[in-house]
Amino acid sequence: IQEGYLVSGIIIPMILPVGCPLWCIAIAVAFAVIFGKEIFGGTGMNIFNVALLARAFLFFSYPTKMSGDSVWVATDSIFGLGNTLPDAFTCATPLGQMAQGSAPSASLFDSIVGLIPGSIGETSVIAIAIGAVILLWTGIASWKTMLSVFLGGSVMAAIFQATGQTPVEWYEHIVLGGFCFGAVFMATDPVTSARTETGKWIYGILIGALAVIIRVMNPGYPEGMMLAILFGNMMAPAIDFYVVEANISKRMKRAKK
Repeated sequence: IQEGYLVSGIIIPMILPVGCPLWCIAIAVAFAVIFGKEIFGGTGMNIFNVALLARAFLFFSYPTKMSGDSVWVATDSIFGLGNTLPDAFTCATPLGQMAQGSAPSASLFDSIVGLIPGSIGETSVIAIAIGAVILLWTGIASWKTMLSVFLGGSVMAAIFQATGQTPVEWYEHIVLGGFCFGAVFMATDPVTSARTETGKWIYGILIGALAVIIRVMNPGYPEGMMLAILFGNMMAPAIDFYVVEANISKRMKRAKK
């Protein structure tokens, strides 16, 4: 349990707004570790991603602390010299602006570098890319799962762009919000993701496509990556089961011939 508290206490703040109170994080960590991990048998037995389960708990229990369309930002440039402690204000995130039907004010460069408001770990695509390289190099994450999430999201975003249902380009969906962070660090969780090689492709495409569908079709919830991954976690065992059954069926037919 102590290990679960330690790991969750490090990961969960990365997917929360910077202004989220510490007492909220403490309650979410306790809920996620007890009801999302230990109740299923402990480490390696949990069905849902523990960090995302904590975020979902906060989102539905304390929505005013987890607002998806406004976050704390500094008034001064982070590259400014000689500045005192900056003042702060709230402004709409790029996804919040998109949910209101307008194109985000942030440029593509700002979205990639990380000069946009958002949760602590999701804003810089460059930092996420470095993490992706490390995960792939060490063999912790599956490149098939990671690539399929981006593939599913890109195709679905391109469909919505072609039909005029989204005010941004298809590739902007990929660099905005928690899409990259979720695809690299959350969807690839080896415990809660699909484990068969074919299932990894199905699992990833499902998550990527569903995340964009939620963003575009449900303006009341600007970010869809969290719910998409939790849904993918729920479907992962079924995906693996049917992939294995399909392989068994093929072998049986081959044996009869």
